[in-house]
Parts: sequence; C-alpha cells; structure tokens
Amino acid sequence: MCGIVGYIGKRKAYPILIKGLHRLEYRGYDSAGVALINTAGQLNVYKAKGKVAELETFCAEKDTEGTIGIAHTRWATHGEPNTQNAHPHYSESERLAIIHNGIIENYAVLKAGLQQEGYTFKSDTDTEVLVQLIEYTQVNRHVDLKTAVQLALQQVIGAYAIAVLDKDHPDTLIAARKGSPLVVGIGDEEYFLASDATPIVEYTDKVIYIEDEEVVSLRLGEEVDITTIGNVQKTPEIKRLELSLSQLEKGGYPHFMLKEIFEQPRTLGDSMRGRVNVRQDNIALSGFIDNKERFLNAKRIIITACGTSWHAGLIAMYAIEEFAQIPVEVEYSSEFRYRKPVINRDDVVIAISQSGETADTLAAIQLAKQHGAFIFSICNVVGASIPRVSDSGCYTHVGPEIGVASTKAFTAQVTAITMLALCIGREKNTISEEQYLRIVRELGQIPDKIECVLKQNERIADFAKTFTYAQNFIYLGRGYNYPVAMEGALKLKEISYIHAEGYPAAEMKHGPIALISQEMPVVVVAPRCGTYEKVVSNIQEIKARKGRVIAVVTEGDELVSRIADYTISVPETEECLTPLLTVIPLQLMAYHIAVVKGCDVDQPRNLAKSVTVE
Repeated sequence: MCGIVGYIGKRKAYPILIKGLHRLEYRGYDSAGVALINTAGQLNVYKAKGKVAELETFCAEKDTEGTIGIAHTRWATHGEPNTQNAHPHYSESERLAIIHNGIIENYAVLKAGLQQEGYTFKSDTDTEVLVQLIEYTQVNRHVDLKTAVQLALQQVIGAYAIAVLDKDHPDTLIAARKGSPLVVGIGDEEYFLASDATPIVEYTDKVIYIEDEEVVSLRLGEEVDITTIGNVQKTPEIKRLELSLSQLEKGGYPHFMLKEIFEQPRTLGDSMRGRVNVRQDNIALSGFIDNKERFLNAKRIIITACGTSWHAGLIAMYAIEEFAQIPVEVEYSSEFRYRKPVINRDDVVIAISQSGETADTLAAIQLAKQHGAFIFSICNVVGASIPRVSDSGCYTHVGPEIGVASTKAFTAQVTAITMLALCIGREKNTISEEQYLRIVRELGQIPDKIECVLKQNERIADFAKTFTYAQNFIYLGRGYNYPVAMEGALKLKEISYIHAEGYPAAEMKHGPIALISQEMPVVVVAPRCGTYEKVVSNIQEIKARKGRVIAVVTEGDELVSRIADYTISVPETEECLTPLLTVIPLQLMAYHIAVVKGCDVDQPRNLAKSVTVE
C-alpha cells in the first residue's frame, strides 16, 4: 500500500525524494515523511499528516541538505493517520531511521520483548518496532547495519519492504523486501530505490527487481550488493525499463482517471498488438502456445483476483465456459487463500492483477502452486511479483495506471482473457471457425468503437450533474454485462462515495426491488443481445414503481430509449465483447458525478492503488 523511495549519490536528495513521493502517492496519502543525512552528519526526519504537498509545506523552512535520504507516503494500517505514526521512524537513539511498506504480524511480541529491555515507543506502528529491533540487534550483537537488518528480519513474521539509514554511515543505504515490491535504479555514481519504477524512470532505465527475503546494500563507489537474510550472496540481474516519463504525466487532462479512460482505444490496441495478426483472422498468445497441453488437459480453471480484477474474472468465466467448454470458478483471493480449497494438479489457476503485487492474490497462487496447479497470470506491470511467481502469463501492456480507480486496466484484462478463451476454444474445436473469425475481426474494431462512445463524454457530464443528490444507486445487468454492472457500481463507490450495488437484473425481484423509488437511480446495462427482452421487462418493472432509469443501450435502440429517463448508446458488437463498450459510459458517469461533488478523483479517501498488505 505505502510508497517508499530512496536516493544515494552526488545530487541533492530532497528534490528527488519529494518528486518520487508525488509519483508514488497513488499508493497511499494519509501522511508523508522524509529522512536526510546532511553534510554535518545529522539525521533529520520531517513528517506531516496528509498528502505530500503538506510535507513540502512543512519542510519549506527546514534543513533539507544531504545527498542521501529516504521518504515515505503512507496508507495507514497500524495506528491512525497522524504525524506521530507517519514514517520515517527513528530508533531509540535516533541514530537509525526506517521506512516500511507492509505489516509485521508478530510486532506485539517483539515490542513486548524490547520494552522489557528498556526501549520506549513514540508511535502505534509496527514499523517502529522493527527499527528498534534492528538497533537492539546492532548494539547487542556488535554487528554492522546490514547484518543487523538480516538478523532482525529472521525474527519477523509478515510482509515488508524497508529502507534504513544510519547516521554513522552516511555513505550507505540498506533495504530489504518480502511480499512487498522494491526496485533499485542504477544511475551514474548514484542509486535510486522505490516501491515501483515510476520515481526512477526520469533518471535511469537500468533497474534491479529485489526478490523476497533479499537484503540490498547501496554504497557510494561500490557495486550493488545483494544477499539473502541468511547471508547467501546473490548476483543482481539488471533489466531495462519499458516505461516513459510522458506516461506519468496528465497530458492536459484535469485528472489521471479521465486521461486513462480516454487512453483506452490506444491501450487496447497495444494489448492486442503482436497477438491479433494484421489480417485479424488469428490470435497468438505465447503464454498459451508454450503451455498448450496444460490448458487443453485442464479439468477446471480457477480464476483468483480482487476488486476490479475480480469483475474481469467473472467476464472471463462466461467467455471460457462458452468458447472452451471448461468449468470455471471465480474466487476472491482473500477468501480462496484461507478456506482450504480443493486444488488438483490438472487445474489451471489464472491470477488477474493490475499491479502484480496484490498480496492476497500472490498468496493464493503460491498456495495453488504448492498443490501442483499450473499458474497463469494476467498483469500490467512487467517484473512484478505475481508474473515472476507464475508459470506463464500475459502482460496487458496498457502503461502505468495512476488513477486509483482502475479503468484501462479493466478493459485490457477483459481483452486478454477473451483472447485466451478464443485460443483455447479453437484448439479444442469447441468454437466454430466461423464464430472464431467473426469475434477476432470484431475484436480488432473495438478501439474505434470505444472512440465512438467517448464522443458522448460531454452529454454524460451534463446529465451526471442531475444525480449528485443521490445517496444510493442500483446497477443491473445480465450475462456478460452483469459483471459490468458490478464494476460500474464499484467505480461510483470508489470515487464519489455514493453507496451503489450491482445485481443480476433478474435478481431485482428477489429483494432489491423494495428499494425502488423516485430517489433511487437505477443504471441498467441493456445492449441488444442475449437476454435483451428480459432486461427490458426489468426496466418496465422499475418504471412502474417510479424509478429513474439510466440505460446503456445499443445504437438504434428505440424500445429502451422510450422507457428510460436517460440513455447512452454503444455500437453494436459481439455479445462477448459488449463489456468493452458498455463499461466506458459507466466509467465516465462515475467520474463526472465525483467531479461535480468535489471529490478527489485520482486519490479517493481511504483507498490506495496497490493492495500489498492484507
């Protein structure tokens, strides 16, 4: 959840750290802080409640000199969001400072032991326990900082990405990870450290992804030194970043979310490039081709994901069962990992995650791997933990998604899973060649059709103002568009703080219809396909009870347009591809309602982009 950044080199560290925190603020923004060792050997720690801008204001008159430092933007876990609990944390002597992303599960036991040794604590965090433990180990075992970190982490249960400074050694930065991401950037006589590559790309394209239970020592004038917490030497593998600075800017849009919504025609083209051939009559996924037998022999496919990715997984269930005729189960990763699931060696487990660092999903596939299942991941971030643990997979290649509410990642995940379902079905002969070719060709037209939907942005913005009064929304859909209804409801909840629920349209009569009134807007996803007539009946039932209906319909639909209060049209397409079009109006509507309400669209309260802790 939290974002960490570090620098050691010849430049002034503070501006690099602050800029890095802004780039990482999507990971958490409850509080922020920075630690710097100045030329006089002083270790200065500055912290502020709130966003990074608050920290900048606080530091305006402070001593921010120094060429080595660490910084942190927090999503609160242990302890409420305040300055006291903000990172970095000092050790007892104030000789060490630490920043931490993750959760130390046995912190209470460690804290009690340190208190018996006379240590006192100023915060409510598990992180302060860790820095005290490191200092205690360093002093009592008479070891250097790196060794103290290794020994301390051997006593820790939980997840962490940490960076530690020692004011007595201003030429060294120590970091380590387990279960939380950490990447090192290699510059010209300088090193960068961050939770992901976004703060690093401006300075270098050479990076090292730190693995679980590895400790890295960054020292001026020396090569990167990596060992395990058990002190086994590791050889760093330097990789090139596939990321540009322009991808991290708003590009003239008022918010990253709106930019990312409008990027979807291009990003879906990027997702399909090299996979759908130029004639649009064949799909080639290397992750499938190289592991064809595992998919063809699968008795069952289990999809595990969280949040928006789980909604993409539900759409995947419809597509795989229709085209490949393989039973599919879609699991919340947080439940799957704890309920003693039955997993067989001939199962294929598909993990879906935008960041590739989702803690519950990572734990779920590790569990499945222990049972011998084949792991296939769909992920956006190259080099992330989930694809590294997986046996095979498919990157979505949509570029960085900065807005906390996922948009372009969702449509790319649906595209990727649809391509996989078509590949399996064609190889198994469970889809006709005619249907296969029709869908593949239509898939190639989807970017242009999304462009058509986006042209309605101003009209959606206009009528969205009407619904800022609402305290509740219901979203309805059927078949492939039932998960779209849930995704639309989630978007509205996330960024406007309006309570919204998504239901299968036919389930409305089993309870939710009791909520229908003039004060309850109902969004119905009703493209002209599949169970269209039944959805029309649901709309009529709502209108009979004076409900207000916003309908997403196929272009040329006159029936629903006469009944509904507002309609948004999408071009006609294959039923399995309708989610790629029908979700766009719901993204735009949520965005515009939130903007009119004055909400922070890109950084909604209590949320963070990447959920790297339970």
